[in-house]
Amino acid sequence: MRQSTVHCLSRLVLAAIFTGLAAGNAAALTLKPWKDELFGYGTVIETADDGALRVVDYQELRDINGRDQVPERRVKAAYVSTAVKKAQKNTTVATPAGPIDVAMTGKAEGAAFTVIFIHGRGGDRRLGNNDWNFGGNFNRLKNLAVQNGGVYYAPSVPSFDDKGAARISGLILTAKALSPEAPVILACASMGSFICARVARDPAAVKSLAGMVLMGGAADGDYGGTPAFKAKLPVFFTHGDSDSVYQANDQIAVFRRLRKAGVPARFVLFQTGGHGTPVRMTDWRETLNWLFAQ
Repeated sequence: MRQSTVHCLSRLVLAAIFTGLAAGNAAALTLKPWKDELFGYGTVIETADDGALRVVDYQELRDINGRDQVPERRVKAAYVSTAVKKAQKNTTVATPAGPIDVAMTGKAEGAAFTVIFIHGRGGDRRLGNNDWNFGGNFNRLKNLAVQNGGVYYAPSVPSFDDKGAARISGLILTAKALSPEAPVILACASMGSFICARVARDPAAVKSLAGMVLMGGAADGDYGGTPAFKAKLPVFFTHGDSDSVYQANDQIAVFRRLRKAGVPARFVLFQTGGHGTPVRMTDWRETLNWLFAQ
C-alpha cells in the first residue's frame, strides 16, 4: 500500500457491504481513559427524558478563557499530547465514489474502530486535525484513536450536496472494507450535518455505520423516513442552548421523536453554549463508548 494513498479494492468494498456486520459486535469495545479529568463534563444542571438528555454547565470564562493559553486560538499544553503526530498523515483515499483528501490518524487496516469527522462550512481536513484549537478536543480524539487501536479520518468535504455526501459514503464503505469488524462512527458538526442527513438516506452506508454524532447541527425534519431511522441507528446529539445558527429546540424535537420510536439516542445540551461549543466541549470518550455499547 503506497504511503500517499489508501487503496481500496472493489471486491473488499462489496464484501463489507454484504457482510452487514451488526453494531452489536462493538458492544465489548470500551476506550481507555485519556485526560478524562480535563475533558469530562462538569456539573449536570438538569436531566430529562429518563436521563437521556442532560443539561451541562458551560461557562465561557472558565471553558474558553480558563482553558486556553490564547482564548480560541491555543489551548494550554496540559490538554495536548503531540506524540500522536507520529501516527498521522495527510493522504488521499480512493473510494467507490472517487478520491477524497483526508487527515488520517492511526492505521486504516485492521483498526478496532473508525471515526469520521465532517467539518462545517468553510472548513477542510485541517479543522478536524487541529491539535491546539477547540480546547484541544481533536487532539484528544486522535490520542483516543491511537491508544485504543482505532483510526480517525478528518476529510475535506468537497461540497455539502449529494456529490459531497457520496464521497463520504464512499469513505465509510472503504473504511469498513479495510477494517470489516470495526464499528464506524460518523460525526458531523454544524453545516456538516447536511452530510449526515444525506448519508442517513444511503442504505449501503447506513449498513456500514454503528452510529452518528450530531454536533450543533441542523434538525432533519424528515429523518423518520430514512434508512438510518428504520435501522434504528444510534445517534448522539450535542448542542449549545444559545446556538443562533441552528436552534437547540429543533434538534431536541428530533431527538425526542427518535426516542419515542425506540431509536437509541442521547443529548447533551450546553447551558449558555453557542454554535461552536459542541466542537470544543463534546466528551469524545463518553460519546464513543456509549455508541459502541448500543
